[in-house]
Amino acid sequence: MTRRRVATRPPLPLRDGLGPDRVLVPPGHPPGTVRAFLVATWPDDDWDARFAAREVVDRDGSHLDPAHPCRAGLAIHFYRDPAPEIPVPFDLDILHHADGLLVVDKPHFLATIPRGRHIRESVVVRLRRALDLPDAVPAHRLDRMTAGVLVCTTDPALRRPYQQLFEQRQVTKEYEALAPNLRDAPFPRTVRSRIDKIHGEPTAREVPGEPNAHTEVEVVEVLGDHARYRLLPTTGRTHQLRLHMWSLGAPILGDDFYPVLRNRAQSDFTDPLRLLARRVRFTDPISGETREFTSRRTLSTDSGAPDSVAE
Repeated sequence: MTRRRVATRPPLPLRDGLGPDRVLVPPGHPPGTVRAFLVATWPDDDWDARFAAREVVDRDGSHLDPAHPCRAGLAIHFYRDPAPEIPVPFDLDILHHADGLLVVDKPHFLATIPRGRHIRESVVVRLRRALDLPDAVPAHRLDRMTAGVLVCTTDPALRRPYQQLFEQRQVTKEYEALAPNLRDAPFPRTVRSRIDKIHGEPTAREVPGEPNAHTEVEVVEVLGDHARYRLLPTTGRTHQLRLHMWSLGAPILGDDFYPVLRNRAQSDFTDPLRLLARRVRFTDPISGETREFTSRRTLSTDSGAPDSVAE
């Protein structure tokens, strides 16, 4: 019998949906104290208050006092408040919640995990705070600008089995997109290409070489100058669906990256990317039953239309 790997809990509990930060003292750091190291790194923080509250600990959860020696390799865990964020004005809809499996209908503009400038305004933090689910984590990712079905787990023992479904491509994923109507192009069609994404660059690109990205594209509905497309990817490269639609001559409406990089204000929640993770289907790794979840969200060609969920 395969033993499930249980995720290691952080040495400090979640607070307001967020786990503690961690910093590792670098090699060659000169002798000193933990307090001096932290003050030098984040001089504007109130470290004396954190030490007094016993909220500075090592990897084992042992409290560190201000005079503790600061040696190379020491892992220091502590709470820090993230920078203020503009709230995403759309709700996170629950599609399923039972037996450690939580499936949500993510709105546009909401990040999947806390990262970079989007910490509190993420699916993970919202779920942990609203439902008191400290172990809620996604089994896969959706881009911040993509809406739709997102599978999560709430039991650490179930984390790997469900994540492996997505890693091993054992999940059938169906997306929907609104894009220009390619009136004379034949559909359905298959798009295969090699996609390369350089770390630190916002966009990916198609390059010569053995294809590593594969998408089936169908027209579902013609809407005058636009059309509703069904996208069936069998791979999951970064920005794959955006690039493949652009390569066909039909960039997805509301795309901030392709064909032209657009700088968007953090407060601008109009003209979303018209890309929706419409449906996922898989064989449950625990029960063996077939699972299928479908988004209730709708896409509109109206750039000013708010993100909405069908009744």
